[in-house]
Amino acid sequence: MPDFTLYDYVAAPWFFLCWIGYTLYSDGPGVAQGNLTGVMKRRRLEWMTRMLGRENRIVDIQVVNSLLRNASFFASTSILILAGLITLLGATEKAIAFLTHIPFSVETSRQVWEFKILALIVSFVYAFFKFGWAMRQLNYCAIMIGAAGPAGEIGEADRTLAQNAAQIASQAALHSNRGIRAYYFGLALLVWFLHPLVLVPTAIFVVLVLYRREFRSHTLNFLDLGESA
Repeated sequence: MPDFTLYDYVAAPWFFLCWIGYTLYSDGPGVAQGNLTGVMKRRRLEWMTRMLGRENRIVDIQVVNSLLRNASFFASTSILILAGLITLLGATEKAIAFLTHIPFSVETSRQVWEFKILALIVSFVYAFFKFGWAMRQLNYCAIMIGAAGPAGEIGEADRTLAQNAAQIASQAALHSNRGIRAYYFGLALLVWFLHPLVLVPTAIFVVLVLYRREFRSHTLNFLDLGESA
C-alpha cells in the first residue's frame, strides 16, 4: 500500500464524497426543485413541440449540431489531457523534484505521486465517456427530428416522437453536464499534489461554485422568468 499520510486518508474520501454527493443531489432532487437541468428539460420539450409546427427544420438541426460540436470539443480535450497525464507518469522523478521547490508542498513518494496521477486519469476518462455518450445521443436526437412528419400532417405518433426526442436531448445534456463537472473536480484535484488538507476546502469551494451556478444564478432566473411570462 502506498505510504499515504493520515491527511490523505481524510482528504481523498472527502473530495470524492463531495463530488458524488453533489451529483446525486443536483441530478435528482435538484431537478425537481427547478435547477438549470430541470428548467432546460422543460425548455427542450417546448422546443421539440414547436419543431413539429415548422415546415423547414434546418434551424433545429443546426441547434443540435452546435450542441454536438460542444460535446465533441470537450471529448477531444479530454483525450489531450489524458495523453499529457500518461506522459507525466513517465517523468515522475522530475515532477516530484519540481514539486519540492513549491512552498507548503509535502514530500511525496513515487507510489503516492503515481496514485494521484491515476486518480486524475480516472476523472478525465470518466469525462470522456460522458461526452462521448452525449454525442451519440445528440446524433439520435437529430435523426428523430428528421423522422418527424410534415407540419401539416402531424399525428399522435409524431407528438410522441417529439417528446422522446426532447427526453434524449435532455439525457445528452445530463451526461454532458456530468462531464463538465468532472473537469471542475479534476482541476480541483490538482491541489492534492501540494498538500492533502488543501483538497478539503477546494472540494467545498467547487461544490459552492456549482451550486451557485445551477441553483442561484441569474441565468436560471432569466430562464424561469421566460417560462412564467
